[in-house]
Amino acid sequence: MMNDWAGLPATYGDVLRRAMDSLFRTFENFSEGTFIVDAEARVVWINKRYAARFGFSDPEQAIGRDCEEVIPNSLMREVVKTGKPILLDILETGREPLVVTRLPLKDDAGETVGAVGFALFDELKALTPLFSHYSRVQEELIATRQSLAQARRAKYTFGSFVGTSAASLEVKRQARRAAQLESPVLLLGETGTGKELLAHAIHGGSARANWPLVTVNVAAIPDTLLEVEFFGAAPGAYTGADRKGRVGKFELANGGTLFLDEIGDMPLPLQGKLLRVLQDKEFEPLGSNRIVRADVRIIAATSADLPALVAAGRFRADLFYRLNVLTIQAPALRERSSDIEALAYAMLEDLSAQARGASHFELQDDALRLLCSYGWPGNVRELRNTLERAVVLSDNERIDARALAPFIGPARSGLRPSVSAGSEAHASDAASETTEATSWSDAMAAFEKRFLGDALRANGGRVIETAMQIGMGRATLYKKIAAYGIEV
Repeated sequence: MMNDWAGLPATYGDVLRRAMDSLFRTFENFSEGTFIVDAEARVVWINKRYAARFGFSDPEQAIGRDCEEVIPNSLMREVVKTGKPILLDILETGREPLVVTRLPLKDDAGETVGAVGFALFDELKALTPLFSHYSRVQEELIATRQSLAQARRAKYTFGSFVGTSAASLEVKRQARRAAQLESPVLLLGETGTGKELLAHAIHGGSARANWPLVTVNVAAIPDTLLEVEFFGAAPGAYTGADRKGRVGKFELANGGTLFLDEIGDMPLPLQGKLLRVLQDKEFEPLGSNRIVRADVRIIAATSADLPALVAAGRFRADLFYRLNVLTIQAPALRERSSDIEALAYAMLEDLSAQARGASHFELQDDALRLLCSYGWPGNVRELRNTLERAVVLSDNERIDARALAPFIGPARSGLRPSVSAGSEAHASDAASETTEATSWSDAMAAFEKRFLGDALRANGGRVIETAMQIGMGRATLYKKIAAYGIEV
């Protein structure tokens, strides 16, 4: 017989009641213990096995008692009070612990009138696979966090800035002073002069050393992605956005230091947003109404002439003044040529260590004279690149000038290779440019233009290969090509 209004068998209620009774009996039979409490968390029923476990030879002796009096550490009162289940928990007892489930009991009106608890296992080994998987995931998570934290620690110290010249000692003095303060730091200097090294050393010597050091190379990130890179984004904030959202560098660096490399390349709209964050110490991720506090110290670096960019309207004056509190000028290598020998040997030691100590390289006197006589437009980065190439291609551990000459500008080496008529004409033009120069900066600009042109021609105009060869950043090389009007 069918009920027309529900389309259910007439015995539906009886089947449901039997199913619930069967489920309870199954749990009661296979569990280590079962008990029920009323709305006051007093025991109204407990099976014989469970009662005996807690010292009651007769289950009737436990009836009417508070649940905590019968089962120490019981959370049944919490289930009754909140009306929410505790599906899986470990109950500590005087003997072995129990894995338990606690469920609220409710009347037809939805009011909690009691609770039922099942002790599922008296041996945790039944859940060993689950616990093993959980422990393994936890270990992997801890290892990943430790690895990430290590990656965001300072990699260099003040001792890493090799040199005892007056210029080097003054820079290290200023940097150590900056490490003791909280003000923004602006690092200026040509590419390859060690600005990133100084940023790491300042962070490592500061009170924020145990917090993250996060680096953003502004020149290496497309303008359209910079805002997300800095401030993060809510899930689905823009087309193609990560469904989990994205945490920005400001949030990652909270409590620590944010190093903004090549800040002179930052687009104007983002400059205004950066200034606001520096002033207000808070920001909103893209597409979010969430306010994020930003306890971050800023260290900025650039090889650009920021005052000139301000004058040209390409860099905000208010942001420049905000950053230009503690300014450190990293000297070009030509301004501290007395450090070249120490730098060269430090680099050779590092290169030898990378090769697992297979060789111990030394520089002949003529090689040192050659290194000290060259202008190094790529600075320390170019010096390392030159030494690394010489080490890789040298058959002798004692490196002389002839081994270095192929990797250094021929006009400076004194060991000019044979040249064709076309290259002689180019050298003549270069000499004319240098002769007509009216100042040191003009002469260096003329030399740099010639050097970059030669390097690009030697690599068939391939910018990426040229940048790697001379030890210059790709973005920096592109800018210099445009500035000097070099044809590629």
